[in-house]
Amino acid sequence: MDKHNEDLLFSEKMKSLSNEKTLDWIEKKSKDFVKNMTYYRCAIMEIETKFNVLNEEFSLEHDRNPISSIKTRLKGPLSIKNKLERHGFPISVDAMTENLNDIAGVRVVCSFKSDVYLLAKALLQQDDIELIREKDYIKNPKSNGYRSLHLIVAIPIFLAHEKHIMKVEIQLRTIAMDFWASLEHQLRYKKENEFTEEMMQELYECAEESDALDQRMDKLRVSADFSS
Repeated sequence: MDKHNEDLLFSEKMKSLSNEKTLDWIEKKSKDFVKNMTYYRCAIMEIETKFNVLNEEFSLEHDRNPISSIKTRLKGPLSIKNKLERHGFPISVDAMTENLNDIAGVRVVCSFKSDVYLLAKALLQQDDIELIREKDYIKNPKSNGYRSLHLIVAIPIFLAHEKHIMKVEIQLRTIAMDFWASLEHQLRYKKENEFTEEMMQELYECAEESDALDQRMDKLRVSADFSS
C-alpha cells in the first residue's frame, strides 16, 4: 500500500473511533504515527535535559536551584484526533505535525517569578533552539487569573542516520502559579458542579493573592542575596 492510501486509511479509521480503541488501532496499524510520536518523545527528553543542565549550572554558580520540578506530557491519539477535528484540519499525520504545536509538552515549575524569565532567556539563547511563538500570561494574565509563560520552540533530534526538527510547548510558572492552575482545573471541570460567577470571581481573587505572594517572595530572595 502506498503512502497516499495509508493516509486515507488512517484518516477514515481515526474518524470512526472515539474511545480507547483509537490507541490500540494506531499502535498496530499506523507505523508513521507511532514513529512521529517517538520523535516527539525524544524532543521532550532533549528539552528536559536542557533544563536539568541549566538547573545544575545555577545550583553551582548561585548555590540554589531555580527549578522546583519538571513535568512532561505527550498528547494522546484521541486528544490529537479531537483537536484536529475542532480546528477543521484533516485527520492525518502530516496535519498533526504541521498544525498542532502542543503534542509534546514540558512544564517547568520555578521557585521564583524571576527564575521563569531567567530560565527562558537561557534556553532561548542556545543555538539549537528556535522560538516559534511566545505568550506571556504572567505579564498579561488571562481573564480568569491564569498566569504562565508559554513558549513554542523547535528543537532538532538526532537519530542514527537522520535529524528531525520537532515542536515542543514549554510552560514556565512558579510554584504558586502551578498550585492555582492545578486546583482551578479540578474545580472548574467537575461535571457535577455548576461553576458560578461568584466562584469565578473567587478564583480570580485567589490568583491575584497568589501573584502578590510571588512578588513578596521575589523581594525576600533579593534581600537574602544582598545580605549574604
